[in-house]
Amino acid sequence: MAYLEINNVVKRYDEHVALNGVSMHVEQGTIYGLLGPNGAGKSTLIRIINRILAADKGTVTLNGKQMTDDDITHIGYLPEERGLYKKMKVGDHIVYLGRLKGMTKADAIASMHWWLDRFDLKKWENKKVENLSKGMQQKVQFIGTVIHRPPLLIFDEPFSGFDPVNAEQLKVEILALRDQGSTILFSTHNMASVEEVCQQITLLNHAQVVLSGSVDEVKQQHKKNIIAVQTPDKIEPNPELFSILPPDPMKKQDTLIKLDPGVQVRDAINWLNEHYRLTGFTEVLPSMNEIFIETVKFKNTENNG
Repeated sequence: MAYLEINNVVKRYDEHVALNGVSMHVEQGTIYGLLGPNGAGKSTLIRIINRILAADKGTVTLNGKQMTDDDITHIGYLPEERGLYKKMKVGDHIVYLGRLKGMTKADAIASMHWWLDRFDLKKWENKKVENLSKGMQQKVQFIGTVIHRPPLLIFDEPFSGFDPVNAEQLKVEILALRDQGSTILFSTHNMASVEEVCQQITLLNHAQVVLSGSVDEVKQQHKKNIIAVQTPDKIEPNPELFSILPPDPMKKQDTLIKLDPGVQVRDAINWLNEHYRLTGFTEVLPSMNEIFIETVKFKNTENNG
């Protein structure tokens, strides 16, 4: 049984269908990517999980029970729209957010100090939020999201606005929270971060699920039967086995070959070994960014056709 289950959820706004029978099953202790172009329904689904909106049909269950308003204390939600009380002191603000989630004052203060140390923000504890840079304010909001150690975390574009160094630090913390048992729903347009942190994904488009599965499975399903071959020789195309593709600018030393329909990798490699000096080969899998664009374009063409 999944920790978070969304079953056949429907949401309409007058004549607009925001979600049309969406289902997802998020296992405990995993990072689950919720993907989709703007307007696909991601924000609506997140608001339904957070009890901000009510579904017209369908159910949302948490740990085997249908969700109620009391479950909000078990969720940490970092919205895409950042918002802090800028006149409050940093430490007071974090403690306030912890208290809202049911923490005792002593526990909230202890946790606040731990997290400020973790993010090297201790010297800013008694400064007003408005005196912090945008990046530091985002760190404070992240701390406020996780301070009560909720079992379910929902991050909506968590890396937005971060430089590469701070984005890497945040990624490390998210992975650590997963390793400590948190279940994480991760909504983003950054496909590189999906490959780095997510185990499972669901792609929404036009209010429906159009792709779902583990990241590895999805990449295998969308592979194009392309192999990168390492050799000092110049490989010529073989009309019965493969064609030669233009080189990858990032890997100019590799020769890219595309297998003809029905040709097995082992057959092509065996033939190449007989005729060239191979030093290695790898199967080329598409990036999540390529899969995202391809799937959305195909579904848009299908809907418009």
